[in-house]
Amino acid sequence: MRTFALSLFSLAAIGLLLAQDPTGPAITPRARANKADKAETVIDRPGNIRVDTTLVLIPVTVTNPLGQFVTDMEKEYFKLFEDKVEQEISTFSAEDAPLSIGIVFDTSGSMGSKLQTSRQAVAQFMKIANPVDEFFLIQFNDRPDLVVPFTPSTEEIQNRLMFAQSKGRTALLDGVYMAMNQMKKARNPRKAILIISDGGDNSSRYTVSEVRSAVIESDVQIYGIGVFERMEARSRTPEEMAGPDMLRELAGRTGGRAFEVSNLAELPDVASKIAIELRNEYVLGYSPKNATRDGKYRRVEVKLKPIKGLPQLKASYRTGYYAPTK
Repeated sequence: MRTFALSLFSLAAIGLLLAQDPTGPAITPRARANKADKAETVIDRPGNIRVDTTLVLIPVTVTNPLGQFVTDMEKEYFKLFEDKVEQEISTFSAEDAPLSIGIVFDTSGSMGSKLQTSRQAVAQFMKIANPVDEFFLIQFNDRPDLVVPFTPSTEEIQNRLMFAQSKGRTALLDGVYMAMNQMKKARNPRKAILIISDGGDNSSRYTVSEVRSAVIESDVQIYGIGVFERMEARSRTPEEMAGPDMLRELAGRTGGRAFEVSNLAELPDVASKIAIELRNEYVLGYSPKNATRDGKYRRVEVKLKPIKGLPQLKASYRTGYYAPTK
């Protein structure tokens, strides 16, 4: 086992104390790549779950009970199962790789007082971007609009957001569906969508079921930030009340996460946390023991082996994929 440096940190909030252990993984985020690091080998690294002729690739994020990212773990810490059958991990990557990212931004009427802080959240999210990343921007109210197609320019995204005005209803599901289609044009194998919205859907043509199916079939991770009022201050429609659960479900199925923010001042920090998470993923690759090309859904499970000196760690990952048909 490789020797690692373990940062000291407190677990007083959960009644635990982690002592320094030279054999455990580090718990610091990876450094952002420099602009000079544009080698072709970096661009070609695998990312989100996808199926080649013989290889399935699954991104995994590992966190401790405080939500800190655990880096520098080796392959032997992971166990991977498909439909409850253990698989051999044939490829393993723990390095940052380029991302194709879609920003799905709510400009409905209820976002009026929240627009400026939401813009700041996008700016904070993009500060951790790498030069080989690419982005697109979809804004939605009554309907979605592709405002900026794929571009490497974070400035272009932020400049267009400056002109966003709040009005109309909330076609959130239509915005996500449009983003999934736009992702088909992505040039990077790792793909993610960031949704910033303050409510549930009340104006979409697509249903939750239709968008859920599109999400399951995709190789895109979804992260959502729900900008909601405090529970005691809410006077919301049934659709708006269902908004947090809908974001959690869509994100959870893809290996992403959804966050609820009731204090606007916390919004940029949450966006930054999501960006750091995307830059701190492991990628596990395996050739399925079930080689049948039947197009059926295969459930995936990743387990972590206990590590001496560390509390129980959590793995976040995509929970399945559809087998190829040809």
